[in-house]
Amino acid sequence: MRIVFYVLVTAISAGVTYGLAIVIWKLSTKYRLYPKIRERDVHTRPTPRLGGVAMFLGMVVAFVVASQLSNFSIVFTEPGKVLGLAAAALIIVLIGVADDLWDLDWLTKLAGQIIAAGILAWQGIQVSTLPIGGQAIVSPYVSLIITVFAIVLVMNAINFIDGLDGLVAGVALIANSVFFIYTYLLQAQAQTEYFNLASLTTAVLIGACIGFLPLNFHPARLFMGDAGALLTGLLMATSAILVTGQVNSEFATRPDQFTAALVPGFIPILLPLAVLVVPLLDFGLAVTRRLRAGKSPFTADRKHLHHRLLDMGHSHLHAVLIFYGWTLVVSLGCLAYMFLPWYVATLLIAAGLIILTVITLLPLSKRKAREYAAQSTDTDAAADVARYDGLDAASEAEDELSQPKEART
Repeated sequence: MRIVFYVLVTAISAGVTYGLAIVIWKLSTKYRLYPKIRERDVHTRPTPRLGGVAMFLGMVVAFVVASQLSNFSIVFTEPGKVLGLAAAALIIVLIGVADDLWDLDWLTKLAGQIIAAGILAWQGIQVSTLPIGGQAIVSPYVSLIITVFAIVLVMNAINFIDGLDGLVAGVALIANSVFFIYTYLLQAQAQTEYFNLASLTTAVLIGACIGFLPLNFHPARLFMGDAGALLTGLLMATSAILVTGQVNSEFATRPDQFTAALVPGFIPILLPLAVLVVPLLDFGLAVTRRLRAGKSPFTADRKHLHHRLLDMGHSHLHAVLIFYGWTLVVSLGCLAYMFLPWYVATLLIAAGLIILTVITLLPLSKRKAREYAAQSTDTDAAADVARYDGLDAASEAEDELSQPKEART
């Protein structure tokens, strides 16, 4: 029952995060530690944005407890990686809190993100191999650049979708739960140790999301802010990088098992992309949109995917649930390749995506129907007015003709 130890650290992370979130919410409300409402914001009342601090402290406590459990002792045999992760997380939280309170410029935030990612790479958390025949990245400089780029990309992708109550926390909870299942299956297949840094990081992040959601779900009393969103992205990227370098997937290159094994062999690459498909899509569209307009890719606007869902006619809650649905279908669909024949998994993904597409576009159909009905009503009304005007004119002509000639003259 080794899974019990992961459940324990997840519960500790959730409990501490929830308790601290309540304290931070009360203190922030009492001392008005919240920014003014911006034009692009969806909420209509000032709301504290320091929930990321509670998440960070909850995860720190969970890591400390794990370090005292003999089962996790193997994780801490490489203290450099754990301390590097802690230092990177602390930098990100400090940068995020400063931005939540004083609104830092994008260049300062980007510099902090690069420093945090560089610390992780310096301590050995970096993309050194690719799960395609166990190919190694020969140049350490290439490895460093890929690692820093991947971590900064994921952090900003997660931060970009942080615009609706419960959105990031819920998406991260779903994505990391699926990713934890994957890492645990790898342990069962003896491809990784049962207790490793990737699984532990994922477990404590799941706990932090669980503990934070009660105060963040619509209508939110507390936001995680940049501190929480960037921290979530940092830990998700770290877990993915750690797992990718551990998996031995040389079976994916065997020609005799090409059809059955090729897709599972790419799971270490596909699954991190799958669980991040919605944030990465929003990030890519935002960067492209802003660069085409001649603006900085980090310039804030109100054209993110969640804004577009609201503009289409979805309610706040429905928009969040749609994001949950897309994340769940894509991530679980990708994981299904490990259990089901590739064609069955593909059919399930296709069916789920079709259903979600219909649900997503449904308000547009309703809007067009209302517009058509209104247009038809206006046309009928205009025709009625014209008809009544014609009848009135004819009636007046008849009245005039029916009068005596003397009266008409």
